[in-house]
Amino acid sequence: MKAKGLLAFVCAVALTAGCNNNRTANREAGTTGTAGAAAGVSNSDKNFVNNQLSDGMAEVELAKLATDHAASSDVKQFAQMMITDHTKAGDQLKQIASSHSIPMEAKIDDKHQNLMDKLSKMNGADFDKEYMSAMVDDHQDAVSDLRSRVDENRSLSDRVKGDNPESAAAVKPEQSDNRVTVSVNEWAANTLPTIEQHLDRAKQIKDSVDHSNDRTRGTSGTSDRKQSDTTPKGASKY
Repeated sequence: MKAKGLLAFVCAVALTAGCNNNRTANREAGTTGTAGAAAGVSNSDKNFVNNQLSDGMAEVELAKLATDHAASSDVKQFAQMMITDHTKAGDQLKQIASSHSIPMEAKIDDKHQNLMDKLSKMNGADFDKEYMSAMVDDHQDAVSDLRSRVDENRSLSDRVKGDNPESAAAVKPEQSDNRVTVSVNEWAANTLPTIEQHLDRAKQIKDSVDHSNDRTRGTSGTSDRKQSDTTPKGASKY
């Protein structure tokens, strides 16, 4: 009887130890799996995602300034489009980053922070000109970044001239064996046509506000010249 009792006790101890080892192994496997998901993210994908999120944040904050400081209705409408479209694109990219455990470390960079500080002290036509010039530059950079992640069905002449494809269907994500990269590239392909539209519209508005400022300065100069021409020699204009 004592032998049987001792055998039962040994079996119980062995079973308990085995269960504990299994639970430990499962926890370690779970930890390794989570770390593996993050470790499987390339620096290229991580940097691209965070750069896009940072730039999107900057576009939204700059647009909020424009709604208060701009004079042109076109500029204000453009700013509202920036808030709507870049917020939507940013939320979509955050979902992709979260689902693939891509570390998100986005923040507004010094370049855009300095621009925000500068624009916050400007109003009216001066603000419109500076803001739209920045929007053209920013969206040219954004289009270039997104195009590095997609394949476009564009003719050689269109590529040389920088013309955008007429159909969004002509834009496809660049292929990859990495599922994280594929997801990021799909986001880029879906976002590119919208950013290209932003760039085209930014160029139109920039030309408009630039010409408006030129006309204003020209009219002022003409008025001054007329007053000078009609002032008798030796007489004061005032």
